[in-house]
Amino acid sequence: MSVNGNSNAWLNAEDPESITAPLISGQRSTPNSTSQVALVGANVCPIESLDYEILENEFFKQDWRSRGKMQVFQYIFMKWFSCFLVGLIVGLIGFCNNLAVENIAGIKFVITSNMMLKRSFLLAFIVFFFSNLALTLFASMITSFVAPVAAGSGIPEVKAYLNGVDAPGIFSLRTLFVKIVGSVSAVSSSLLIGKAGPMVHTGACVASLLGQGGSKKYGLTWKWLRYFKNDRDRRDLVTCGSAAGIAASFRSPVGGVLFAFEEMASWWRSALLWRAFFTTAVIAIVLRALIDVCLSGKCGLFGTGGLIMFDVYSASVSYHIVDVPPVLLLGFVGGILGSLYNSLLTKVLRIYNLINERGVIYKILIACTISMFTSCLLFGLPWLASCRPCPADAAEACPTIGRSGNFKKFQCPPGYYNDLASLIFNTNDDAIRNLFSKNTDSEFHFSSIIIFFVTCFFLSIFSYGVVAPAGLFVPVIVTGASYGRFVGMLVGSHSNLNHGLYAVLGAASLLGGTMRMTVSLCVIILELTNNLLLLPLIMVVLLVSKTTADAFNGNIYDLIMKAKGLPYLEAHAEPYMRQLTVADVVTGPLQLFYGIEKVGNIVHVLRTTGHNGFPVIDEPPLSESPVLFGIVLRAHLIELLKKKAFVSTPVPTSTDSFKRFSSEDFAKRGSGNGDKIEDIKLTEEEMEMFIDLHPFTNASPYTVVETMSLAKALILFREVGLRHLLVIPKISTRSPVVGILTRHDFMPEHILSLNPMLVKSRWKRLRFRLAPPAKLF
Repeated sequence: MSVNGNSNAWLNAEDPESITAPLISGQRSTPNSTSQVALVGANVCPIESLDYEILENEFFKQDWRSRGKMQVFQYIFMKWFSCFLVGLIVGLIGFCNNLAVENIAGIKFVITSNMMLKRSFLLAFIVFFFSNLALTLFASMITSFVAPVAAGSGIPEVKAYLNGVDAPGIFSLRTLFVKIVGSVSAVSSSLLIGKAGPMVHTGACVASLLGQGGSKKYGLTWKWLRYFKNDRDRRDLVTCGSAAGIAASFRSPVGGVLFAFEEMASWWRSALLWRAFFTTAVIAIVLRALIDVCLSGKCGLFGTGGLIMFDVYSASVSYHIVDVPPVLLLGFVGGILGSLYNSLLTKVLRIYNLINERGVIYKILIACTISMFTSCLLFGLPWLASCRPCPADAAEACPTIGRSGNFKKFQCPPGYYNDLASLIFNTNDDAIRNLFSKNTDSEFHFSSIIIFFVTCFFLSIFSYGVVAPAGLFVPVIVTGASYGRFVGMLVGSHSNLNHGLYAVLGAASLLGGTMRMTVSLCVIILELTNNLLLLPLIMVVLLVSKTTADAFNGNIYDLIMKAKGLPYLEAHAEPYMRQLTVADVVTGPLQLFYGIEKVGNIVHVLRTTGHNGFPVIDEPPLSESPVLFGIVLRAHLIELLKKKAFVSTPVPTSTDSFKRFSSEDFAKRGSGNGDKIEDIKLTEEEMEMFIDLHPFTNASPYTVVETMSLAKALILFREVGLRHLLVIPKISTRSPVVGILTRHDFMPEHILSLNPMLVKSRWKRLRFRLAPPAKLF
């Protein structure tokens, strides 16, 4: 029985032997006894699978039969009301995040700029340097000591959860707190990171906490919210939370729904679409109302910048067929750059992981080193740019005095501005706004754009791996926008498109090359720029960049998931899986129970194995021959032992036994709140008694015959959202069940370790498929 297994391997196409070598060295668990391990946040943690299947045992059926119309209505109402609460809370968090970032970063830039106006350049650098260092140090310390799971964007962990992977602590109240506070501090520190990824994780945390009724650990629970008793309902709510995160980050409600559908969710249906759309609609209304308040000047420095890049390019766009070739080339090169970005980022993350294993001090030291290096670059590079005279027809004050604007004065004399400082000595959101702006074709020098692009490309790669909440969306957008501006300058007067539009298309191309999304990215960019006329060009760029990048490697979130060891099940089966049957990958020994089992046997099996599901069989005299009755969960067995639902003789019990249990007893607990077998204390007399497992066993589990193709079994396992898939014999034998398939049994590393002959043929296919990028890189 292969319920748990070993850690995932990192598939390195450059080394055929690495197909079976784990990234997390020294962490391999004993087969069939402990949980699989993965890198969650910054720590190695045991992980389990989620029970998305509805367990139809007699107790469950009795509970549903007893429900009236009012209870069914309450169940449906709570689904919609929970979505409303998610939208309201995430919208408020998104607004407050940006309010804090804009004011903290704004005060820092205003103080620094005022010092530079007084020609106190050294003092300005010291203030800029140490304010950034303090903010980074604070973010890295609370992440390292309070919630290491909050490091990074959180999107790979949320995506894995929606695929059925349960990693400890990813949705806890501590994680939510650190994700919010740490993200504000890290983004304000001028690190080249974004807040969209952390907002997705934040939305998922809010949804998960609401779905389980709060946090029992910290005493923040609400009984009226504890209505969702299974992983399936909570999964749907977390999906809405992930859509809410993107909607709050970019004020893109439709884009948020499509992002959840295209990138995050492994299961989707029309009812979930409606609720996700309702959630993001609530966010759109909340943000609109709050921004109207800020436009009246009541939010400090917030209002002219921030995540709300709405209406940054609203001019009428006219283009012709002659403009298509440069756009196609831009998308092609953007795909190559995106794949290179992904490749370099995964290599940097592996290096960071080796350093992080040495201890917390090294994690914080990396973050501080990156912060110091970033501060030196952001303050020092503008000195390489020459001062440019202010344009006579400038739409705003030139030079810009203060935080925002296209014409940063920096060290220039009156009447001049520093174009590189306008981009690099600024917040990421304001830099994007400047790059996207219209009628600015002559305001940025060729060399300044090149310096800015190279700086952003590499700084964003090295900044993402620090121990702090960090996203990739905004860094990729700002890097792609500078690349697009560069292409626009190269094309020059040979195109009808201005440089601001090329910046938008460049951002789309690099997003498509790194994240490999099309529909959702297209809508997010359209909602950001408020111009539907861009649709054909953005569609073309995204299709070309994604197709080009797919020839080299996978999307960045999948690569990070694989590097972390999260056992994500892909929607497609590998070709070699059609050559194998399920019997080829099922491993033993198989642990099972009889319909009426001795208490001592149950306790022994639970204490000596880490399995989470056990087949239940009946033998004479309960049946004419050995038959499979169903499957019972570990959590349910522990609850039966806890309530001491014992009988003195091995005979079936009546439905009266249901009276001592309620549906709350078998409801899925919050992450990490389940009871342990070590906590159950039983006497010798009780160990000799029996439990009738029939009423609490799922009598209609999914089963496959042992000769079924492994590829077909994978599709069934993933599409239904199973945790256990029973394998039964093709020909009647003494045992009615051969084994159990779990998530681990479908992992390529496990399959190839059992069938070494497949490794050589698979490596040949990988080498043939990846030959072009090997030549490129």
